[in-house]
Amino acid sequence: MNDKREILLESGTNELEVVEFLIGTNQFAINVMKVREILNPVPVTKVPHSHVNVEGIIELRGEVLPVIDMAKALGLPPSEMPAQDKFIVAEFNQQKVVFHVHNVTRIHRISWKQIEKPSQMYQGLDGQVIGVIKLEGKMILLLDFEKMIVDINPESGINVQQVKKLGKRERSNKKIVVAEDSPLLRKLLHETLAEAGYAFVEFFENGEDALHYLQSVVKQEKPIEQEVQLVITDIEMPQMDGHHLTKRIREDEKLKKLPVIIFSSLITDDLRHKGEKVGATAQVSKPEIGELVKVIDKHIL
Repeated sequence: MNDKREILLESGTNELEVVEFLIGTNQFAINVMKVREILNPVPVTKVPHSHVNVEGIIELRGEVLPVIDMAKALGLPPSEMPAQDKFIVAEFNQQKVVFHVHNVTRIHRISWKQIEKPSQMYQGLDGQVIGVIKLEGKMILLLDFEKMIVDINPESGINVQQVKKLGKRERSNKKIVVAEDSPLLRKLLHETLAEAGYAFVEFFENGEDALHYLQSVVKQEKPIEQEVQLVITDIEMPQMDGHHLTKRIREDEKLKKLPVIIFSSLITDDLRHKGEKVGATAQVSKPEIGELVKVIDKHIL
């Protein structure tokens, strides 16, 4: 994981590093930024009546962590060579979890441009693929680990109740642009922001589409602040990630005044500096939607 330190120091390059791993002969990937360490399997304590995808729990340096059986989660056969299996310890959405995979092969450094959004025509695995990486004549599937965790524990996702706790809200006519590649999260954000009084929200599937929209407003010679009052962006998105989108907004004379909030599962103490470096106005960790609304209020009202 030495390469991880190098990419931790960089911001806004529109590149990422992924750990390639195997379930059977199927190739998958996880963003290095989510990975804390990779272990050989240790004994797992079974938990009665737990979710079918939860293999059990392990203790790691005093912490009790759930172990997700990735083969079960993806509907694929179990390991044929358990001696090669690996545990990927990951941290995102303010929680740690262990993914049990069949092997870890290598780390690739790629551009988000190399990642294609999966088509609805072949999007199997119950919508658990967020991107297809075309690399060296093969295709590696980048998985939606956040969705896997929400499928197991719905309470860990964005919850409109957090917004209702903020009390009665006035309807705002301010317009917000959101870049978010997950259809599920776009739907949840639409519902929760509407509940918070923000009904004028324009959604885009990635940073590139959002940037093209903002640039099109500028080309019409309209002051951007009259048409858009705030941008919210995820980090992990095919074509253009949220750090690069933020950097491009800050480099544009006519866009740079826009408040940009990064709303991502990757907001951790280790990674917060990356958003600061590209000029993010604020950074909020998913799934803290209540906190996000408070930050929007601060910068938009």
